[in-house]
Amino acid sequence: MSHAQTLFDAYGASHRHPTNKTIHWICVPLITWSLLGMLWAASPYLACAFMVAALAFYVWLSWPIALGMTVVAIAMLAPLALWQPGSQVALVVSVIVFVAAWIGQFVGHKIEGKKPSFFEDVKFLLVGPAWLLGFVYQRLGIAY
Repeated sequence: MSHAQTLFDAYGASHRHPTNKTIHWICVPLITWSLLGMLWAASPYLACAFMVAALAFYVWLSWPIALGMTVVAIAMLAPLALWQPGSQVALVVSVIVFVAAWIGQFVGHKIEGKKPSFFEDVKFLLVGPAWLLGFVYQRLGIAY
């Protein structure tokens, strides 16, 4: 079994309730985008460095997942480029989205009745977005 599938199975164990899954489909991308937004507000180089480090993890996980996450990263970084580095608007919007999305995540886990996976292993913070991409890949018949 691949690194990706092993981690996706472990992550999925605390994400079985349909409402929690739906919340994750909304909140995980928002958390990812808002984190990038906060980093972008500090420095575009910082946001890009974070994405490069995350992509290194995704390469270890699976090349197809890494390629897909590269597309996702570019799609998330592109609108941030409209904000000037150091923009207070970028920071405020990103912080509000980040906090609201995390509240959503914790509500989802309360419904699920299980704690978030990252409490057991911090790498699950990076697995979450890839886990969602794995569902897209399965639907499209793309092996990972």
